Amino acid sequence: MSNLIRKEDSIFIAGGHGMVGKAIYKALINSGYGSQEKGGEILRPSRKELDLTNFYAVNKWFKKNKPNIVIIAAAKVGGIFANKSFPFEFLLENLKIETNIIELSMKYNTKRLLFLGSSCIYPKFANQPIKENALLTNSLEDTNQSYAIAKIAGIKLCESIRRQYSFDAISLMPTNLYGPNDNYHPKNSHVIPALIRKFEDAKDKKIQSVHCWGTGKPLREFLYVEDFADACVFSLEKWNPVMDIKNYEIKDNDLCWMNVGSNYEISIKELANLISKEIGYEGNILWDESKPDGTLRKKLDTTRLSNLGWEARTELNIGIKKTVASYRKEKLLKIMRE
Repeated sequence: MSNLIRKEDSIFIAGGHGMVGKAIYKALINSGYGSQEKGGEILRPSRKELDLTNFYAVNKWFKKNKPNIVIIAAAKVGGIFANKSFPFEFLLENLKIETNIIELSMKYNTKRLLFLGSSCIYPKFANQPIKENALLTNSLEDTNQSYAIAKIAGIKLCESIRRQYSFDAISLMPTNLYGPNDNYHPKNSHVIPALIRKFEDAKDKKIQSVHCWGTGKPLREFLYVEDFADACVFSLEKWNPVMDIKNYEIKDNDLCWMNVGSNYEISIKELANLISKEIGYEGNILWDESKPDGTLRKKLDTTRLSNLGWEARTELNIGIKKTVASYRKEKLLKIMRE
């Protein structure tokens, strides 16, 4: 089967300098895309170069560059604290980014668009593992509701534009991602980078105990970001969901959004122990049960992607080892610059 994208395509990665965007860029290069010899290019303007929330700026950029392939990896992201503290910003900024890019992609005749969502789009108490058809069947988790609503809007915009205008828009729903170039902000980061920073700081400062939020009981699935990037390239090349547009019939296996995950899950308490051991922290881990746990279990059903021939490769312990090494390298470079 021939690929749905070509080596000579002009590819726009929105958010190309974030953790996911950098990994996708690397995966595309490794797969032979972006080669000037073959007429291809990969465009990834920085936030300073292009404000994705500004419709007029994005319209001007599309008019000039006219990419064949668009990947929306840009988003305002953060952990439980950030989502609960800034719900307006999480909803508004993400809506602006995705609506601007999706609308203008169609306007300037983009051939294929990939929108990246999140597993938080699914109901808090969805049956596990979560299938794609669970979307909008019940209420969301309160702690990241604004972000989830924005992502759902993006998915449904892609579905609607595909149905109404036969525009080739697809969406991938990754589970919890981690890896090099993550955000290690003490309040706005996700669980793995937050734990890495906590334990590394505690080790450096010889702090006797580290406090973690919640009970540690929730189960989570994690996917190494380079595996996800590989899934993005694979899906762009191979995945072509089919809709019966005339009769408005969409079968579950032909939904234009698809889960991407790994084949394992781990409790937050076990994860904290794994990370502290990798870092070499020997103090106590204390759990603040007054803080929220979030959803108690969130495991994605990845049957559809597996049936297409893709599986995650990086085991969690190996991914954690690589991520800790990357964090320490970034920390050392920062010290050297100062």
